[in-house]
Amino acid sequence: KYFLSSTLCLLNTFFCFCGLVGSRPVACQHLRILAQENLEDDPHAQGSSYIAASYVKHLESAGARVVPIHINRTEEEYEKLFNAINGLLLPGGNVDIEKSQFTRAAKIFYELAIKANDASDYFPIWGTCQGFQQLTVLISNKNLLTLTDTKAVALPLTFSPGAQNSRLFKKFPKDVLQSLSKENITSNFHSWSLSMQNYSSNAKLKRFYRVLTTNTDGKNEFISTMEAYRYPFYAVQWHPEKSPFEWIEKAGMVHTLSAIKATFYTAHFFVSEAMKNHHRFSSQSEEEKALIYNFQPVFKGLNSIFLQNYYFD
Repeated sequence: KYFLSSTLCLLNTFFCFCGLVGSRPVACQHLRILAQENLEDDPHAQGSSYIAASYVKHLESAGARVVPIHINRTEEEYEKLFNAINGLLLPGGNVDIEKSQFTRAAKIFYELAIKANDASDYFPIWGTCQGFQQLTVLISNKNLLTLTDTKAVALPLTFSPGAQNSRLFKKFPKDVLQSLSKENITSNFHSWSLSMQNYSSNAKLKRFYRVLTTNTDGKNEFISTMEAYRYPFYAVQWHPEKSPFEWIEKAGMVHTLSAIKATFYTAHFFVSEAMKNHHRFSSQSEEEKALIYNFQPVFKGLNSIFLQNYYFD
């Protein structure tokens, strides 16, 4: 009862989605997830890049179909792809957010998204963890992150005044907002954060992003959720995709019903944002070649931080 029929894409690899109204197909929409460079210590690694399967499942759970989009492509290839997809997800990971191929591709799509939105072509971007951090670098042109004690910890969100009426949160049910604010259900697996102090002292960030929630490691108050004022850009430092789809026994992992409900509403929100965009592939055959179904996830074991990964050349 909770599912839409749609297709999305990720950066590391990107996701796409195609919607249905009843049994009638509507214009095919695509979200992408950007792939990123393989981790050096990954014994299962194949090719040059990967995407954690939990991000694919996260979007599929809200009715999305996924298309992987690769790093190490030309600007022309990325621009053509941009015009075929409907949104971008920048996932978590562990790459250099100033010099990597992940960053290069993210910057190209980010600039295309700014240009599109300025021309009334609605194009949403979502950043999770590393994706959140990447978005801060893209707008400020510098790394403003601060070391925090936030590796493997679940926290409640401290909502900023009016945040529950933000674009991101305003359609969340009251019980989900209550759980997010009172229960330790947001999984944090990051060592670096954007502190409120650094945000407040950077004019570019402060003008561009509205702070929706914060957290603290006991010493530093940092931003955990934000959305852009003028653009459909959203960023969470926490991991909504982990609760239902990652199973390592580790502090910070939460599998309660309230955590999983929060996961669904974040996915549902982003898919609904992508539905406002009417980019599409030029043909069904072109779309079929791009879908994630052409790739097989690799099971990495229950003790891996990522249960399954997709790998790409």
